[in-house]
Amino acid sequence: MSERTSSLPGIAFCFVIALPCWLLGKQIPVIGGPIFAILAGMVLAQLCHWGPGLQKGITYTSKKVLQLAVILLGFGLNLMEVARVGVSSLPVIVSTISISLVTAWLFHRIAKIPTNIATLIGVGSSICGGSAIAATAPVIQAKDEEVAQSISVIFLFNVIAALIFPALGSLLHLSNEGFGLFAGTAINDTSSVTAAASAWDGMHAMANTLDHATIVKLTRTLAILPITLFLAFRQAKQTAQGHSSASFSLKKVFPFFVLFFLLASILTTLCTSLGADAALFLPFKELSKFFIIMAMAAIGLNTDVVHLVRTGGKPILLGFLCWIMITTTSLCLQQLLQLW
Repeated sequence: MSERTSSLPGIAFCFVIALPCWLLGKQIPVIGGPIFAILAGMVLAQLCHWGPGLQKGITYTSKKVLQLAVILLGFGLNLMEVARVGVSSLPVIVSTISISLVTAWLFHRIAKIPTNIATLIGVGSSICGGSAIAATAPVIQAKDEEVAQSISVIFLFNVIAALIFPALGSLLHLSNEGFGLFAGTAINDTSSVTAAASAWDGMHAMANTLDHATIVKLTRTLAILPITLFLAFRQAKQTAQGHSSASFSLKKVFPFFVLFFLLASILTTLCTSLGADAALFLPFKELSKFFIIMAMAAIGLNTDVVHLVRTGGKPILLGFLCWIMITTTSLCLQQLLQLW
């Protein structure tokens, strides 16, 4: 029996959990399906016990289905559109990503927070929330509990940002383009960027900020490529140093699913430049979102929520520091470069 066939019961179990969470996420986008799924999985993990028949499929979903979700995410990226709008925002994007990663590294060294959690929170805060964590976790061989903790921290500050940023933008007298850049660079997850930009458009007639904020956010998503490659090489180097007989192998460390993510983006760009309707790729984007929800359900099922709560103080503080640094950097650079 093949691995996929023997994993089917566990995959189906994750699918059943993910379906209502996906529907709930559509109704309450500021929270989103992945958070509902990971919470549902954590609750079920405390209430139920299952044998190896289900566990194999749950593990498969948390690893392989998660990687497939990242690949399909590439179909949402039109590189020409990203280049057209995203280049002007590049200084802010690079600066916010850098400050978040540096903050995570410093806090890891000072507070002795586990390396994987610091990496996941730093990458999730700086690039694109759950999607970046989904891409990074397999590369650094993060445990499901570490992924769950990082996703939970990112979610907390996503919700806060989506709720307060429109009012903060008005208080600072940001232009429509300025708020789009602010939301796109300082809010982690796409759903929360959409929620904040939609709220801004509702407050300001004819603003049309949503498209600008979304493209800035998609430009940030491209940072998944260099970050995951760097982490893959670092992971391989550390492994080789820990085992004197180990030799470096590019094939073993290269995150091929990230390469397929890039190829999907290139295919989307070529097709749309040749006149194909962008709506053609919407089913792939939706399937990517659903697979992430399935994977989060599996991660929740593999997570000890009691241990998560007991060890949550430092990760939450790190998430807060990254969030504050990104927000401050985005606003200060816009002011310095006179982008608002």
